[in-house]
Amino acid sequence: MSKLSIIIPTYNEANNLPLLLSDLSIFKKKIEIIIVDSNSKDKTKDIATIYGAKLYKSNKKNRGLQLNIGAQKSNGDWLFFIHADSRLKENWFHEISSITRGSENFIYFFKFKICDKKIIYRLLEAVVNIRSSIFKKPYGDQGLIISRETYFKNKGFKKIPIMEDIDFIRRLRNKNDLKMLGNSIYTSSRKWEKTNIFFQAFKNWKFRKRWFEGDSIRSIYNDYYKN
Repeated sequence: MSKLSIIIPTYNEANNLPLLLSDLSIFKKKIEIIIVDSNSKDKTKDIATIYGAKLYKSNKKNRGLQLNIGAQKSNGDWLFFIHADSRLKENWFHEISSITRGSENFIYFFKFKICDKKIIYRLLEAVVNIRSSIFKKPYGDQGLIISRETYFKNKGFKKIPIMEDIDFIRRLRNKNDLKMLGNSIYTSSRKWEKTNIFFQAFKNWKFRKRWFEGDSIRSIYNDYYKN
């Protein structure tokens, strides 16, 4: 397998990061783990060091910028962008190993799964997986696996603090190059726990609509994290 670089943007992720790094560390001799932190106040940086990850600093809390720093610092032929509150199945590496032997033009993502047993989340998972498989609109919390050549050919993630995943997918010329993997990625339910998931989904849709209509990304970011 060509070397795989795993890029994780962080900000105060001390509670979640050890779980993800434990999933990754089983194969740490075959992968490169890169964490780009934006001035965390907790033990995030200490945890990254303990697990042997390469740690870089971003002076801004800006996920697009952090992902780009990670890509620039990486050595891998393939880049795996993943959120710090994600978990992976035991066989994740074997599936990625097989796809990275194929065409470098494809961009891969996982099926969406939430780490919560509530039935209502099964509906959300179904909607997200239909959206991403049929309409070719995966988001960053599904993990994005992109060859180095394809990533830089498409100018990577913009240095924006929100919507960086949607922006990158939107700029792709051929959406048929997006492929869903057989495995699921598990993401934390924390973003939906404070509110009704339908209300949260509607708010997210409104934020995306504002962005598509040309509203400033800074205004959207401030409103998103204010709510």
